[in-house]
Amino acid sequence: MDLYKIVLGVIVLIWAVPLGLILRAATEEELKSGSKYFQILWSLSIISIIAFIFFIKDEILLYSLVFISVFIGIVSFISWIKRINLGVFNSIYKKR
Repeated sequence: MDLYKIVLGVIVLIWAVPLGLILRAATEEELKSGSKYFQILWSLSIISIIAFIFFIKDEILLYSLVFISVFIGIVSFISWIKRINLGVFNSIYKKR
């Protein structure tokens, strides 16, 4: 696979961090009851990454599915954990 495609994929994965923080700040009330679903989603993304690596032989499909699963995993993990300080994201949503 070309290097620029991998770099582009990593850049998209970096955007998962602020997206997870925004999702967490915007849905703070729902996270209390839905925390178990984020944990399940995160666990399923880890399991799917491992399964894709072992069972998918097509390189392009493999990279696509792994990047998608990692993106979902990052967003759900950041939304699930409570230790991250939201900083500016909380101030944006508290002003509403």
